[in-house]
Amino acid sequence: MQDGSGAYRTTGSTCLHPLSELLGIPLDQVNFVACQLSALCAAFWFRLYLSPGETSPAVRHAFATIFGIYFVIFCFGWYSVHLFVLVLMCYGIMVTASISNIHRYSFFVAMGYLTICHISRIYIFHYGILTTDFSGPLMIVTQKITTLAFQVHDGLGRRAEDLSSEQHRLAVKAKPSFLEYVSYLLNFMSVIAGPCNNFKDYVAFIEGRHTHMKLLEVNWKEKGFHSLPEPSPTGAVMHKLCVTLVSLLLFLTLTKTFPVTSLVDDWFVHEANFLTRLCYLYIVMQASKPKYYFAWTLADAVNNAAGFGFSGVDKNGNFSWDLLSNLNIWKIETATSFKMYVENWNIQTATWLKRVCYERVPWYPTVLTFILSALWHGVYPGYYFTFLTGILVTLAARTVRKNYRHYFLSSKALKAVYDIVTWAVTQLAVSYTVAPFVMLAVEPTISLYKSMYFYLHIISLLIILFLPIKPQAHNQRWPQTLNSLNKKMD
Repeated sequence: MQDGSGAYRTTGSTCLHPLSELLGIPLDQVNFVACQLSALCAAFWFRLYLSPGETSPAVRHAFATIFGIYFVIFCFGWYSVHLFVLVLMCYGIMVTASISNIHRYSFFVAMGYLTICHISRIYIFHYGILTTDFSGPLMIVTQKITTLAFQVHDGLGRRAEDLSSEQHRLAVKAKPSFLEYVSYLLNFMSVIAGPCNNFKDYVAFIEGRHTHMKLLEVNWKEKGFHSLPEPSPTGAVMHKLCVTLVSLLLFLTLTKTFPVTSLVDDWFVHEANFLTRLCYLYIVMQASKPKYYFAWTLADAVNNAAGFGFSGVDKNGNFSWDLLSNLNIWKIETATSFKMYVENWNIQTATWLKRVCYERVPWYPTVLTFILSALWHGVYPGYYFTFLTGILVTLAARTVRKNYRHYFLSSKALKAVYDIVTWAVTQLAVSYTVAPFVMLAVEPTISLYKSMYFYLHIISLLIILFLPIKPQAHNQRWPQTLNSLNKKMD
């Protein structure tokens, strides 16, 4: 956004303003990319010169935190105070609250503070900064605060037999020190763009136990290794940087060629026929993806470059570095169900929603998870259009799949037809559902949906109301929650 003089406004550093003017890109976006590229360089240095074998965990925690604080201040200036205030408030809760309430207090304070910041920035102060500038790091810190609080509660406040296998594995048995706490929340690898990760994994990485711990989890001897190897992240980092570069090129070309504002043009709303609108909507939504592919893949590469993100050995005996990956592009673009698409988009956020909401609430887990996701993203009306529509589409897709999928499994030909049809339906349904998320405001959203005759809303409602619904426990997707069904929000 520009001020009256035509200069790009930002609360962060202005030293890159000449580069911003040269490229014609908002200064806050230039600062973001500069910080992530600097973080990538710092990550290589961190892994090579502050390795766990040569450096104490306290020093690694300290450097990770100092770098993170510097990048936050460089990017966001005075606004970084919000991050620091929230971190300090929630550490106070971590230290003083009872174990039985630590997760509740942390959750409501973190989500409440995030929501107040969303409201004040958009509807009260009108800071004039892009949405991602304000909310991005605060949203990531909120995820981490609540994740850690629930895991401390699981480790210190619940019986082992009441936990699912995953909750037991991630449970934290001792409250973190202040240095561990701020390092986990503000480290330079993830403070700018994430992703969220587990406290035990992060501490194991700092202490040098991360890769060996993951190798032991998959029983490395069965994979052909007779001693614990030292996997190198270099190949994974190079691959992800290539994806990042391609995503950036697509963003600079496709996104400008097919802007989301074209969905409310007179041609689209009044002249194009329904099939043309449907196809053009898909193209515009495809063009809006590369910026997410760019930011998330680069963030993943930064963590890998520091030596964090090793997930074990795959079925072919290759080392995997996808523990922190936020998306699987191939599975997204070939998804044949709404569920498959959602599971491979913003993976770490979906995992966070599962662990703090879906697994723990006793009623309407799907609905409450979508509502929490909308609240976490912000207060723009478009978010709520998307997530409320997503509830309808998810329930309808689940009903259709349960009623008809088995008819197409008798032969490869029928299965191929089923996959092609469900792929097309899924991609168009996702485009329809997420359009308000990108458009943000009420008026363009209503204009778009009116031009599309609210077709997906109507079809989804008809399916839910009139197709026979076979009983399906919500725990089928994540069976481990059965063990804790009667211990929700304990």
